[in-house]
Order: sequence, then structure tokens, then C-alpha cells
Amino acid sequence: MSDLLDQAIAAHGGWERWEQISELNAHIRVGGAIWHVKGWPDVYADIHASASTRRPHTEFSPFLKAGQRCVWEPNRTVIVVDSGEVVEERVSPRSFFGGHTIPTPWDQQHLIYFTGYAMWTYLTTPFLFKLPGFKTEEVEPWDEDGETWRRLKVTFPANVPSHSTEQTFYFDNSGLLRRQDYSVEIMGGTTSANYASDYQAFDGLVFPTKRRVYTAGADNRPILGRVAVAIDILAIDAA
Repeated sequence: MSDLLDQAIAAHGGWERWEQISELNAHIRVGGAIWHVKGWPDVYADIHASASTRRPHTEFSPFLKAGQRCVWEPNRTVIVVDSGEVVEERVSPRSFFGGHTIPTPWDQQHLIYFTGYAMWTYLTTPFLFKLPGFKTEEVEPWDEDGETWRRLKVTFPANVPSHSTEQTFYFDNSGLLRRQDYSVEIMGGTTSANYASDYQAFDGLVFPTKRRVYTAGADNRPILGRVAVAIDILAIDAA
């Protein structure tokens, strides 16, 4: 494990604290232009997300209406009512994105898949990089807004879906995540720069409470003006 990953894990609360918990429960607000493009404006404007710290698993509630939640796992997406009855399920959900581009509209299972893996990645970074199969490599640093950020190239294993197999994570001098770059493969490929800021401590762990995603230009600088995705975390409980 690289010293950069060691520093990042320590800055976000430390491995010892992480191993004491199995689940994160977050109250979030999500906005941005992409939800209008995909046909789901304000769908997650005020919602609760639950993410496992041990395996790829995310739930959102209430999903679309009271008494109903959705579940994301790598090989299935499910809509469940509070009684436990499955309303709708899709197996091998990533295969249903064939031929998609940014303007392609989503059904509710597409929505669950994208938001499920994305939120799981965001809530568990950088700790998930110690899970089996992840590969990390420190690459050349990056200067932005008068700061120099160290960068970690991460290769995700095949059994942990995310935006793209390779992603780059930028950390400041204290080890806190400041930016995450990826290509959203299920949208046909993007150049996305995801900025993390406004850090707060919750239950002994440190999280960015604000994320803003922009398109990155040819110079690797964000194209400001339109926010593709905006995530605000109002609270997190660790269990």
C-alpha cells in the first residue's frame, strides 16, 4: 500500500475506526443538470442513503414514494416495499446500458444502478481501496488553484462496478480527497471531474459534505458554469 493511501485513510478517520463499523447512513440532497437530461429531476432532492462498508451494497429510501426503497448490488437492482415484497428487480443491470450516451433517458432500474454504485464509491473512499482486487499507484502530482495535490491512480476489480475501471483521486497536503476523475462508461464515456469539499467529522470519520461534478476540458481543468451533479450531505451515522 502506498504512503499516499496510508495518509488518506488516516486523514479520513483511520483504518481502526473504519473496521469498527459495517454501515453508513447518510441524509443527502442531490441535484444537477444530469437528472433533467435523464428524465428524473429532483428524484433524490431529499433522501436517505445506506451503504455497506464491507461489500458493494447501497439502499435509498424513500424511493419515488413513501413506504418504498431501492437496493443496488453489482449483479441486481431491486425496488422493495417496507413489508419486504419485491416490486421490481433487474438482474445483470449494467448490461442494460448498451448503446447509451449522455442524452439517453433512464428507467428507474437504470437510475438505481448508477446512483447505487456512485454513492457507494463516494461514501467509502478512500477505505474501499484496501478491499481485495484494488490496485493503486501514485502518479505525478497536480497543481490547481495554487495548491499541489498528490494523485492516486486506482484500478477497480471487475466485481466492484463504478464509473470506470481506472480513476484518479487527488489528495491535498493533509491527505483529504479534493478531486476524483473518471469516465462514466455507462453513459458512453465522459471526462468528469468530481470535486470534494466542506469536510465534517461524523462518528469519528471525516467526509466531504459537498461534491460538485463538472466536465473536464482538454487541459484537465474543469469547465465551470454548469454542474452535472451536486451532492450535499446533511448528516452521516456510522453503525
